[in-house]
Amino acid sequence: MPTLTAALLTAAAGGGEDPAELGGVAGWAVDVMEQLGAFGAGLLIALENLFPPLPSELILPVAGFTASQGSLSLTGAIAWTTVGSLAGALVLYWLGAALGRDRTFAIWQRLPLVDDHDFLRTEAWFARHGRWAVFLGRMIPIFRSLISVPAGVERMPLPLFVVLTTLGSLIWNTTFILAGYLLGEQWYRVEPVVGWLQRIVIVVVVLAAIVWVVKRLRRPMTPA
Repeated sequence: MPTLTAALLTAAAGGGEDPAELGGVAGWAVDVMEQLGAFGAGLLIALENLFPPLPSELILPVAGFTASQGSLSLTGAIAWTTVGSLAGALVLYWLGAALGRDRTFAIWQRLPLVDDHDFLRTEAWFARHGRWAVFLGRMIPIFRSLISVPAGVERMPLPLFVVLTTLGSLIWNTTFILAGYLLGEQWYRVEPVVGWLQRIVIVVVVLAAIVWVVKRLRRPMTPA
């Protein structure tokens, strides 16, 4: 095992983290970055966009830690991870564009508790707020990747999508890479904070879904 990977796992063990668990993701991420440099960090983030089980909240601080050890440059890590974020987002954008509005609408019509009006209202909302949704969505756990699909379905102008995605990703990536860089061997302290943020997002989404379903179920009971 490379020296840097061993140092990373030792630091994690000192912080109470499970070295075996981190060895599977963080250790592998460090190996990739040591082999490919900053480009490797970008490749990992591109894959993270397409395969959410690879968490950017883990990879980015590890990239910062790796940069703090001199295995890659800090600016290179930020630049390449932002390129990787954009590359992964573009794949999902094109997937949404290939799916198209008509296919999406056909799938929507098969879903329970929804009607055509809901689809049109959602579409109108994205037309009004899509720019903010794409920009801010790049900084919200869980939605970071998903937001690219509706942008493609609604055919958001590609140059605008590229600019918004790049800016949002740059802020997100820089924050976590700098955190890992500044924390050094204590990089693992970033992950619990993000874990709480993810839980908050999940709770908000679940509550919103429950409220929406209850309203839909009550609608037929409302007198005309």
